[in-house]
Amino acid sequence: MFKYVLKRIGLLILTFMIIISACFILIRLLPVTEAAQFGQDQQLIENRRELLGYNKPYIEQYFLFLKRTLLGGDWGLSEKLYFGQEVWGVFVEKLPPTILVNFYSMLLSVPIGLLLGIYAALRKNRWQDHSISTIVMIFVSVPSYIYAFLVQYLLCYKLKLFPLQTNEGTEYFSWGMFVSMLPAVLSLSFGTIAGLTRYTRAELTEVLTSEFLLLARTKGLTKRQAIMRHALRNAMVPIFPMIIGEFVGILSGSLIIEEIFGIPGVGALYINSINGLDYNFFMLLSAFYTLIGLVAGIVVDISYGFIDPRIRMGAR
Repeated sequence: MFKYVLKRIGLLILTFMIIISACFILIRLLPVTEAAQFGQDQQLIENRRELLGYNKPYIEQYFLFLKRTLLGGDWGLSEKLYFGQEVWGVFVEKLPPTILVNFYSMLLSVPIGLLLGIYAALRKNRWQDHSISTIVMIFVSVPSYIYAFLVQYLLCYKLKLFPLQTNEGTEYFSWGMFVSMLPAVLSLSFGTIAGLTRYTRAELTEVLTSEFLLLARTKGLTKRQAIMRHALRNAMVPIFPMIIGEFVGILSGSLIIEEIFGIPGVGALYINSINGLDYNFFMLLSAFYTLIGLVAGIVVDISYGFIDPRIRMGAR
């Protein structure tokens, strides 16, 4: 297991560096806004670009980038969105609302998805199973931003249960802020609930028809005991790592949902950095999203061994 973890970490670093290097090369090939266009702040921009080696060959710029950003934590200044402000400072300021919205969404999605999946599996081929499966297929097929528009129209505009946009300010743990985040939370939850329901139903249905469960029944266990002691435990082995991966991924946010509901998080910041051609923000957020995705994959793989001691990752 230790060798396997080291190997995965090595592959993570290699993959991360390849993606970041590709982003760096493509960004450097794009035209840069002339410093003279920044007026009285021209000297500030010129000095900053001098530190980043904008006037040097690409290979030197690349190593300066690695030294100052990945090793030194200096991602430069914003030249468009938040002019003159440190990119890293703005990013850290935008992170809490993204984490909260996705965390609330997971707290709502996981228990509902598990319960619906278990209920559908226990009622296999009955009307309850068919109804849940049909609804799940609809919700899996529809993009999340469609839910966002429906929630915004029905719950926010027509019924006026929630505000159309998330409240401004930094009081993230206040009741008013929580209520204003609920439309975004609901929009994010529908797809996760549907996916988890379908996956749980499939895994539990397979376990319920396995031979070892029939053996447990022949030994005198009731159906309820066999399900609780054996079926659910074995079905959860592939499901829990997926849930863990979802929780790791709460940092990544939702690009479109945050933009629709006006959540001042990193998702909306990423879209704005692309539209505004703010290259420093784009590089930081690209590195952030890449790292989150890679770390989530490793955590999911490693968690199998902890959830079920019989599994040894990387064993021959």
